[in-house]
Amino acid sequence: MSDVKPTRVLATGGMGFIGSAVVHLLANEGVEVLNVDALTYAANPASLAGLANRANYRFAKADITDDDAMRRLFEEFDPDAVMHLAAESHVDRSIDGPAPFIATNVTGTAIMLEAARHHWQRLAPARRETFRFHHISTDEVYGALGAEGRFTEASPYRPSSPYAASKAGADHLVRAWATTYGLPAIITNCSNNYGPRQFPEKLIPLAIINGLQGKPIGVYGTGKNVRDWLHVEDHARALWLALRRGRVGETYNIGGDAERANIAVVELICDLLDKFAPDGAGPRRRLIHFVADRPGHDWRYAIDAGKLRAELGWRPEESFDSGLAKTVRWYLENREWWQPILSGTYRGERLGLGSER
Repeated sequence: MSDVKPTRVLATGGMGFIGSAVVHLLANEGVEVLNVDALTYAANPASLAGLANRANYRFAKADITDDDAMRRLFEEFDPDAVMHLAAESHVDRSIDGPAPFIATNVTGTAIMLEAARHHWQRLAPARRETFRFHHISTDEVYGALGAEGRFTEASPYRPSSPYAASKAGADHLVRAWATTYGLPAIITNCSNNYGPRQFPEKLIPLAIINGLQGKPIGVYGTGKNVRDWLHVEDHARALWLALRRGRVGETYNIGGDAERANIAVVELICDLLDKFAPDGAGPRRRLIHFVADRPGHDWRYAIDAGKLRAELGWRPEESFDSGLAKTVRWYLENREWWQPILSGTYRGERLGLGSER
């Protein structure tokens, strides 16, 4: 088992949901971090506003598909490690328009790998030995499960959506660079994340915000599709641990051991809103309605995180009930974070029906 202690980490996509949780963690750990983000629609500088004056935090607005910019940033920042989180990530948007997902997730990852490889090959031997490229991916690359079983690191890739296929392609590129060039890479595949600062197109924040505003809460199909939920801060801790102690060339699955049907998640959100912010018009469950299902909607995801637990000693700190309660409270207490989004780049409209964009 490796045990490296990077002091300078280049993190891509740090203005995003998972990325901002990772950048907060790195900065609080005393790591010097360069956040590289193109500031696309889902990025929110407000997520990292508290780090603006920290001496160990830097931000560079740049696109990972810009080869010259990436090579320049590697040369200027001289990182010990890369945490590659930048990605187009919303399945519904990938159905409506797959091209940006291929550009960012596949081409962008190839460009990051090449920039990292050239940087790594120029390092002194001792630093070359401890350099790491950590690619953060998703359980959606594995496709869907039936009623039984869990995804392991040996599960075959069967992506269903354009998003999942683009992330699967990125995973394969990372493995190819590790095998062909010897780039010291680690891959992690996570289950569905939730928590503070998540763009409100995703199920949990959208249900919270719609419920808070008394708007209809749409649930796809029958609502019985199952996801394994992982609090974003537990995920960030797992990523930092995998970067430092994970074995080069290995994949680690990260899951919260919290399977829930979508309808159960939405009902719990309604109940928590009723508890924390009662609505005189009645219980929030009255707002739930079922809508046309997503094309190719995977039935069930579940992660076996046994390898991560056994090798690295990771355990989630949040149960789904505790984590969701904290998440609902965060959206209630941080309206200034999400209200500008709803008046600007996204207004809660339905996506993912395959219409032309």
